[in-house]
Amino acid sequence: MSQAVQIFKKEMKVYFVSPVAYIVISVFLLLTGTMFFVTGFFSNLLVVPPFFIREQATVRDFFSLLPLIFPLVIPAITMRLFAEEVNVGSYEILLTMPVTIRDVVLGKFFAAVSFVAIMLLPTIAYPISVSFLGNLDWGPVVGGYIGAILLAAAFSAIGIFASALTRVQIIAFIISMVICFFLAFIDKLLIFMPQALVGFLQQIASGYHFLNIAKGVIDSRDLIYFLSVCVIGLYAAQLVMEEKQ
Repeated sequence: MSQAVQIFKKEMKVYFVSPVAYIVISVFLLLTGTMFFVTGFFSNLLVVPPFFIREQATVRDFFSLLPLIFPLVIPAITMRLFAEEVNVGSYEILLTMPVTIRDVVLGKFFAAVSFVAIMLLPTIAYPISVSFLGNLDWGPVVGGYIGAILLAAAFSAIGIFASALTRVQIIAFIISMVICFFLAFIDKLLIFMPQALVGFLQQIASGYHFLNIAKGVIDSRDLIYFLSVCVIGLYAAQLVMEEKQ
């Protein structure tokens, strides 16, 4: 595990010596801030009025944005984790050190999740601002941030798997984005699906499980779902990288 920590530290340094990290964080905050406070957005395929028109002390709309934005942002964060190293040849050098592929996968995974947590940190200003405008229920806020970290972890695992598949970063980005969007929005299309598949598709929808937690209700089924996606994604990435040795 100590080797995974070293990989984690290395990846965090790489993130923040590059302008990409600051660009991603800036774009994320600009999108969420604008869409939450200024304009309306699509939720459950219906137009939701802007925050100030609603005149309600809630940040539910902010958390409803995350399944839309994370499938764009997180693939951009994870696409380089393996693809770049394989492309430039630094991955082979890494494997000559006393480190296992599992350590590498876990270190990169925790770095990606930590980066998203840092990206979310400034958004705490949103509920704080709303609390001055009315009686804010902090239960769903705490649940929303827990759900956001879990959703970020699941998408990061998928992104790492996608990055392990190819040495081309843009291909890794597209693969990860498609999978994440599918999981985030498949529950919105259930009315078009055969009835026999509705229950299954709802259970594999990350947006469905995330919004359950964002309501402030921590259900073991939702936790198991996100843990399962993380384990499957990371194990698949490990298998792919072992095949490339």
